[in-house]
Amino acid sequence: MAKTDAKILIVDDQEDILTAGRIFLKQHFTYVRTESNPNRIPYLMQNEHFDVIMLDMNYSVGATSSKEGFDWLKEILERDVNAVVILITAYGDVEIAVKALKEGATDFVLKPWQNEKLLATLLSATQLRKSKNQVQHLMARQQHITQTIEKNYGEFIGVSPAMQKVYQTIEKVGPTDANVLILGENGTGKELAARALHRKSARSTEAFINVDLGAVSETLFESELFGHAKGAYTDAKEDRAGRFETASGGTLFLDEIGNLTLPLQAKLLTALQSRQIIRLGTNKAIPINIRLVSATNMPLHEMVGQGRFRQDLLYRINTVEIQLPPLRERKEDIKLLAEHFLTNYRRKYQKPSLELEAETIQKLTQYHWPGNIRELDHAIERAVIMSDEKALQISDFGFAPAPVKNEPNLDADLTLDALEKLMVQKMLAKYAGNITHAARELGITRTALYRRIEKHGL
Repeated sequence: MAKTDAKILIVDDQEDILTAGRIFLKQHFTYVRTESNPNRIPYLMQNEHFDVIMLDMNYSVGATSSKEGFDWLKEILERDVNAVVILITAYGDVEIAVKALKEGATDFVLKPWQNEKLLATLLSATQLRKSKNQVQHLMARQQHITQTIEKNYGEFIGVSPAMQKVYQTIEKVGPTDANVLILGENGTGKELAARALHRKSARSTEAFINVDLGAVSETLFESELFGHAKGAYTDAKEDRAGRFETASGGTLFLDEIGNLTLPLQAKLLTALQSRQIIRLGTNKAIPINIRLVSATNMPLHEMVGQGRFRQDLLYRINTVEIQLPPLRERKEDIKLLAEHFLTNYRRKYQKPSLELEAETIQKLTQYHWPGNIRELDHAIERAVIMSDEKALQISDFGFAPAPVKNEPNLDADLTLDALEKLMVQKMLAKYAGNITHAARELGITRTALYRRIEKHGL
């Protein structure tokens, strides 16, 4: 007969009870641990996961009040609100056991117990624990899903050759579990590509969990991705599943992965290699089953050469690489995108007759769109809001001047100000406007870089 996959902890000060329980239950469960000292319960719960805890009610010599049992029951439930506790009690203490059930215990067994009754009680208790774990997992997953489904994510729009290549790659890679790295400038639709991969996969009915690593501070990285136990740090008021755990079975999308520092890259790599995580404040390993999709606007391959991104992590995350083209390289799609956004905003702002004039479409197509699709989306929305006409005019759009392509020659005679402006321009271009990375390479603070941007009118 196959053993039930469950971990049982027996806490009792009588060695004969522990021995009898261990010998019998090891025949039916994969793991049985015994402990005579109840003071070790916090340590055991901190470092191991137990599906059922069998708890004696009295430990001190001559004690019969069961006060110790009630205290430890309270302690266990405070540490794990979903703990399943089976009380071990003497025949004459049934009233006390009933009282304990009202305070959170799951069931009780009388000693000396009957093996068949004990086994039936524990099998029922392990099923209860499994159900509680599933409910907790579903609640955590639903919380993350609810935060994202309100956003408006549509299908890709575009007929350009560059986008056809992207579609073909997604069609081939989507059904697999291969890790995918999506590269592209800000606003090119990297999350749309990640969601398209998820929809094409066998995991499409499971969770798609998005983590913006650029918005996760270094101090909260482990808590956010791996979760934490109650009391792991000052504000940890309860156990919390991390994004890896919540995404298990589905897709985990790590956006702006290029923003990670080397120490955080090492922690991420460890989790990906071992396919398990450890919640902050515990030593218990939790297996994970995710499909990883990552994205960045950073030049990761160059960063590897500069020692700023781990080569082994890059190999791990980019089994397949997708390069999303900037909008200026897919001009055939600008009209389609503009009309799509206009349709959305006509409905939102109750301007059903608003149209795009041919001259306006031509101007939109000629514009360089440094902010890509996101900039076009915002531009159409603003124009719809501001327009008082039946058609959107060129004047309804605030087009920024095209970037200067001819950079000053470093060998030419430059003033200090001109040289400073040139270096700021180069770093902003290199990192696609990412202030943090540009400032780091320039060796100045973000605030100092902002002052120079304002000073030079960039």
